[in-house]
Amino acid sequence: MIQRIQSLFLVIASGISGGLIFLFSLWKNLKSNEIFAIDTLLKESILTKSIGSLFIVSAILSFITIFLFKNRKLQFVMNRLNILLNFLLVGFIVYHLLTLSGDAKVSEKGIGSFLPLLSVILLVFANKFIKKDEDLVKSVDRLR
Repeated sequence: MIQRIQSLFLVIASGISGGLIFLFSLWKNLKSNEIFAIDTLLKESILTKSIGSLFIVSAILSFITIFLFKNRKLQFVMNRLNILLNFLLVGFIVYHLLTLSGDAKVSEKGIGSFLPLLSVILLVFANKFIKKDEDLVKSVDRLR
């Protein structure tokens, strides 16, 4: 059923990964230009391009997972894949922010760097409720 609590968590996670990347910057450069996740798609580095694309893939995966409510096991696995994808995204962001030499390109980190962690928390809650639904269905099947 689409009106379950895990669907709400998945909608919010999809909104964070797909919508808030336009509102919160990842970092500011020395000229005080804010760099958003969507701006990283235009950069020349593959690592930097992957940050923006991973945000978009995470949002699409969360949105698709909402409609897999008939197959809870697949929904659970897709959420785990999305959690791993977001941890990979956090790793890319942290690597990019820490490997720059001194204060050359990044002068201030933005709150957008923490969006994947918030998405992970919501996906974990969604998985918790998916597991609870699956256990409920299994317990009812035992009674038949």
